[in-house]
Amino acid sequence: MKAFTRLLTLVSLCAAAVASPTPSAAATSAFPTATSVVSGLHALAKAAGKLYFGTATDNPELTDTPYVAILDDNMMFGQITAANSMKWDATEPEQGVFTFDQGDVIRNLAQGNGQLLRGHNCVWHEQLPDWVAFGNFTFDELISIVENHCGTLVGHYTGQILDADKIRAEPFNDDGTFQEDVFFNTTGTAYIPAALNAARAADANAKLYINEFNIEFAGPKATALQNLITQLKADGVPIDGVGFQSHFIVGEVPGDLVQNFQSFVDLGVEFAITELDVRMTLPETDELLAQQKQDYETVINACLAFTECVGVTIWDFTDKFSWVPGAFPSQGAACPWDDNLVRKPAFDGIVTGFQG
Repeated sequence: MKAFTRLLTLVSLCAAAVASPTPSAAATSAFPTATSVVSGLHALAKAAGKLYFGTATDNPELTDTPYVAILDDNMMFGQITAANSMKWDATEPEQGVFTFDQGDVIRNLAQGNGQLLRGHNCVWHEQLPDWVAFGNFTFDELISIVENHCGTLVGHYTGQILDADKIRAEPFNDDGTFQEDVFFNTTGTAYIPAALNAARAADANAKLYINEFNIEFAGPKATALQNLITQLKADGVPIDGVGFQSHFIVGEVPGDLVQNFQSFVDLGVEFAITELDVRMTLPETDELLAQQKQDYETVINACLAFTECVGVTIWDFTDKFSWVPGAFPSQGAACPWDDNLVRKPAFDGIVTGFQG
């Protein structure tokens, strides 16, 4: 088994030029396409001092041969995140009954390709099995359940993951209040240190992250997470990093992104851009694609401004498998490759960003 650099994140816990395989002769685009000829995005990230450039993937996508041919290129992607198969509903569908078959498929893929693996996730208020969501547990019972789930999940992948994406993902509302869910409603904030401590006990070398969205923007949500990190550190609870999900809208990347990153770095934590995509209101236009290219470049430049930014993960690399249309029906085209696996101008934006 190849040795893996470890990092652990909390829940909701980079040759010759390489061209994308051509899926078919029909895989053409009516819009501008990427022009960069590079050894790979991960190769560029490593040359720029980062640990990785990676992508999320999901098990059903692994039957798509042209897609997998790009995914397997460890010069393009040096890190893989399992989008769904390590979440609670997939790993502990019944209390105390753990199933890692699907997560292990993603792990084996990454190992076979010499790619880092990022875990995703330990605790999140969504994609919970009913026995957790509607269990009516007492404080002590739910704390024990959280500890057992996080400890078992992290323990199964000990020494094999870069980070376990999210002991806690998305703990806050946009106004900075805590998300009211089964965990908060039953235990207050006690489940957060419980999850972190259990993860650290399961893998002493894993790095522990809290992952959240909309904290890229300065405001009450970012401030609330900063305050939580400060409190966790004061209480001696292990916390190593912050995951900025970075699900942006074209033209709306915050202008103070670097300053906001700095406010987290000042707390003594590292960070990663964990779920990057830049969606647009459809239909696509040349102008929107040009702005999207600039937006990707802006985000990569902001990461490069900090040694504490360890890497960037896009939330799948192709519009074919993007989560965006399912969540935002009038929006999409968020990824650097289009539905036909053709590189878009956004790909050039990432290249330019890493090249400084």
